[in-house]
Amino acid sequence: MTPTDVHLLSGAYALDALDEDERAGFENHLAHCPACAEETRELAATAGRLGLAATVTPPPALKRRVLREITTIRQEAPRPGHASGGGSPVGGSQAQGFPGRGYAGRGSSGRGFAGRWLPARWGGDRADGSSPGQRSARGGSRWVLAVCLAIAAGLGGTTVWQHQEAERARDQARSESGRLERLTGVLTAPDARTRSAAFPDGARGTVVASRARDKAVFIGAGMPRPPAGKVYQLWYDDGGTMRSAGLMEPARGDQAVLLDGPLGGASGVGITVEPAGGSPGPTSDPVGLVSFGA
Repeated sequence: MTPTDVHLLSGAYALDALDEDERAGFENHLAHCPACAEETRELAATAGRLGLAATVTPPPALKRRVLREITTIRQEAPRPGHASGGGSPVGGSQAQGFPGRGYAGRGSSGRGFAGRWLPARWGGDRADGSSPGQRSARGGSRWVLAVCLAIAAGLGGTTVWQHQEAERARDQARSESGRLERLTGVLTAPDARTRSAAFPDGARGTVVASRARDKAVFIGAGMPRPPAGKVYQLWYDDGGTMRSAGLMEPARGDQAVLLDGPLGGASGVGITVEPAGGSPGPTSDPVGLVSFGA
């Protein structure tokens, strides 16, 4: 028996699986053990989060894993002489608290985990008439609960993560759906005008602009991948003053981009190579320019 055995009660405590005496004793221990206090807070928080997690079907291996863990838990052995109605504390000492104050099982033949962490004042028959064997069953149940909490914590963490990922995916899908709707609105606008130009590197750029919607779409075809750490940045040409209209995805040579900002009085769209993240203004010569014409 070592004083550290009491630390194993944190899981059962977090699940509210201790009786009144055990809870009082463990709370007394928590007041003097920062490590146990922190672990208990974390386990209680995890148990609380499980109630907020999205419902998922547990994997088939979960039941097998729980049952496998249960087989490794030893129960408290019957105390010698108990059948005769003994019930005196083991070792003749009366425990007053937890670490170093007389645990039941010290120097006895009972080597079960529950027997090694219960204080001596809980030896023998209790006032409620329960026997050590019955208490052992409850102790085993607490171990099962603690094992389930540990497994559920991992599953719950995964479930919460999956729920968050699903929410992000839905948000992204809604955003993409809105972007495509606006892009399609420009392409199909009654007043849409299309202009194209071939670029020196062999790529081709097309701009579809709608004055009524005050928006434009750039369609790039065969755009070579920009150098590492660089991106293509699009610019509205406002009479010689370049206004940022967004970035292209570096890995895609063919793509349609709904330009940022209003079309306004822009006379064309230019493209430059800029540092990742873009620049407030062009820092290189344009690789292409599409003019709207007269």
